[in-house]
Amino acid sequence: MNAQLLIEARQREKRVALIEQGALAELYVERPGRQTWVGNIYQGRVVRVLPGMDAAFVDIGLEKAGFLYVSDVLTPESPADLDLEDGGDEEPVADRSFAGRGADARRHIADVLRGGQEILVQVAKDPMGTKGARLTTHISLPGRLLVYLPTIDHIGISRRLDHENERVRLREILERLRPAGAGVIIRTAAEGADEEALAADLGFLTRLWDDIKERQSSSPGPRLLYRDLDLIRRATRDLFTAEVDRLVIDDPDEHRQLLQFVRTLMPTLAGRVELHGGELPLFTSMGLEVEIARALERKVWLKSGGTIVIDQTEALTAIDVNTGRYVGKHNLEETITQTNLEAVKEIALQLRLRDIGGIIIIDFIDMERPANRDKVFAALQEALARDRARCHVLKVSELGLVEMTRKRVRESLTRALTQACPYCQGAGRVRSTATVCFDILRAIERDFRERPGGLTVRAHPEVAGFLLDEAREALEGLETRLRLHLRVEADPAFHLEQFEVQSAEVPHDG
Repeated sequence: MNAQLLIEARQREKRVALIEQGALAELYVERPGRQTWVGNIYQGRVVRVLPGMDAAFVDIGLEKAGFLYVSDVLTPESPADLDLEDGGDEEPVADRSFAGRGADARRHIADVLRGGQEILVQVAKDPMGTKGARLTTHISLPGRLLVYLPTIDHIGISRRLDHENERVRLREILERLRPAGAGVIIRTAAEGADEEALAADLGFLTRLWDDIKERQSSSPGPRLLYRDLDLIRRATRDLFTAEVDRLVIDDPDEHRQLLQFVRTLMPTLAGRVELHGGELPLFTSMGLEVEIARALERKVWLKSGGTIVIDQTEALTAIDVNTGRYVGKHNLEETITQTNLEAVKEIALQLRLRDIGGIIIIDFIDMERPANRDKVFAALQEALARDRARCHVLKVSELGLVEMTRKRVRESLTRALTQACPYCQGAGRVRSTATVCFDILRAIERDFRERPGGLTVRAHPEVAGFLLDEAREALEGLETRLRLHLRVEADPAFHLEQFEVQSAEVPHDG
């Protein structure tokens, strides 16, 4: 594979980009005060049990208490047959939902937790918006080759390890190595690894777990017991595989430290670590700034001229596919199918790049032939196979929609790099020129009907022009009726919705 891992570390904002086949596939950003808590382990204290939701709030020392579902609470009665299938190379136990499964369907939060109880928890999802962090007691410690599950008796294998003989070999080795009652997830990077390398990785993780348990017993919580690696080392551990041709970093000090980290953890790849020496910033020299800006746009153009439109809401993300400027070559059904097939690849790329999680609804262009619908569905599954986040896709519905879920661990790229418009409050729309114009006329009639005299109306140039043109008749009628003299002034500094009405006596802001 033609892949590169690029790291900008010179600024206080750290950025990591994974390039696949010349295109930006994944982007991670970490700023001071906006770091991720996913993977951190805390000694928490239960502050409130919610029987009606079968969940509890747990104080872990952050601004907001974390949220812990009953399905994520480990007890001796928890079922051993847990859904821990590795979703690629992502942390595999961070997004499980066991509600309604076996013993969990009969458990209630009040049976396993009580207020004031201290409990060992790990952050599964970062705080998002008004919600606190999602927590779990099913601890996972990711290493280079393995993920250690100290509390769960289970062996899982990355779905991207598709050679059956290799899967059997690795499973047999880990059956011998893992401690009794504990479990492991075998990561994609373990392919071809010998028993010595696997034992070293597992030994490091078991020692780390022993150290965490020792710190837990030393003093009460809430407090941090273990912090996961920073963005640069975490990305190197998880993304710098044999498939990556080179890792380029732009900071000399970080380069020296990272090179030592790679020599320790993955010595065979140390020769691929490079220091960026160009005058231009690394991302600029690689043309990534344009790709990042494109990843924040609502509409994405396809090479054929078709488009996909991505709208993120609080509960779900809707993706609409359109033919746009693409007119095809033979017939409508073929044109639609080709557009949908091209859109499939772009959708899979954008989901990874924008790190969109949760419920996703895709509205492909309607296809009449079932064979074409099956072809598009199969292409979507194949395109999502490279996604490190776990995805679950349903077949085309009766309404022609594809419903899917993608594991959500942290804020999407859009929410991380943008904020809601201070004018439209995230609605994506503002009041029209005509609406603002008639708001002004109503404000004058409401506030100045008992105060005849001269008034000055200041507004955005478009609104001022509308008042003096399309609304001139209404403006003159208001002057006659209220015995006012109105003067309209255009102010380019005003926002489209902003206006000001002033008299000689009392100013009024609208």
